[in-house]
Amino acid sequence: MDLRQLRYFVAVATTRNFTRAAEQMHIAQPPLSRQIQQLEDELGVQLIQRNSRPLGLTDPGRLFYEQSLQVLQKVDQMKTSVRQTEGGQRKSIS
Repeated sequence: MDLRQLRYFVAVATTRNFTRAAEQMHIAQPPLSRQIQQLEDELGVQLIQRNSRPLGLTDPGRLFYEQSLQVLQKVDQMKTSVRQTEGGQRKSIS
């Protein structure tokens, strides 16, 4: 699992559509679908209910979505903190 897969999953979960998520992420739809499938295979659970329109999340998918948002937010905070430290804006990290 990598951050790219988390971002792709969040895009699909947010838009509830593989095509729109692919457009939002600036990639083709088939690679996006493959990445989500690989993520599901790695986790051993289905995250997305593909038989409904718009797409829905399974119970594990909803939990994974919430946690993915938290992880991605934390990564963004880490990037900001590191950049501020490099720029002399922060002297220490608490």
